Amino acid sequence: MFFKTIDFSRFSSIKIGQTIDVLMIENGDTIPKDRVIVGHGNNILISPTPPPLMMLSKDFSFIELKDNILRVGASTPIGRLLSFAKRNNLAGFEFISKLPGSLGGMVAMNAGVKSYEIFNIIDAIKIDGEWIEKDKIEYGYRFVKLKGVVTEVKFIVGRGFNSNLLDELIKLRSNQPKIPSAGSLFKNPNGDYAGRLIEEVGLKGFRRGDMEWSMVHANFLVNRGGGNFSDAKYLIDLAKERVFKEFNINLVEEVKIL
Repeated sequence: MFFKTIDFSRFSSIKIGQTIDVLMIENGDTIPKDRVIVGHGNNILISPTPPPLMMLSKDFSFIELKDNILRVGASTPIGRLLSFAKRNNLAGFEFISKLPGSLGGMVAMNAGVKSYEIFNIIDAIKIDGEWIEKDKIEYGYRFVKLKGVVTEVKFIVGRGFNSNLLDELIKLRSNQPKIPSAGSLFKNPNGDYAGRLIEEVGLKGFRRGDMEWSMVHANFLVNRGGGNFSDAKYLIDLAKERVFKEFNINLVEEVKIL
């Protein structure tokens, strides 16, 4: 293991954070228990006082296909996995198109689109060096209880990549803003949409400093250039407060605030 200096104001997708020495985990290392794992910086908001951080090194970026068993390292970029699935005609991976970050980050939040979620196609997960079958892990909508660090994922795959489904799912993301954000900020409440609720309480397009609830999609908190943690946290808390007051609904963050 070694330390890598990372400027999260450039590395994170929302472009907020400071320069931090992050512990890089290599193959064969004992994974520390006193640090928080981060992936490729897509669903995090770094505070001025984050906990000690760690990240998987490139040792964990690999894809291996043997017969119908696909093994993928947790630091593998999602775009690389999609390209591999298309090239090898593997079914079930169409929905990961345009999803940012690494496989490990996707697994950690059971990311997906509509009814398509990564846990739908997982067979087993390697956590702290031990393979655990999916059915023995507690998970749900944008929720997983991992009890450790994911280093590898196993899929039982079939053939038949569906390009028509890929195109349909890409269209579902056409209403997402193109400027820096951390993705969908809140989970959708049961039977409703966080973006609709934020818009209903008058916050779509609402801005503090350079942070704004996007006019393109109200559940995206975007950084218009010089945004900071304080303004981002203010807008997050404001949305939760207004939605609860108006609808008696507690919005829950998808984004991890560290």
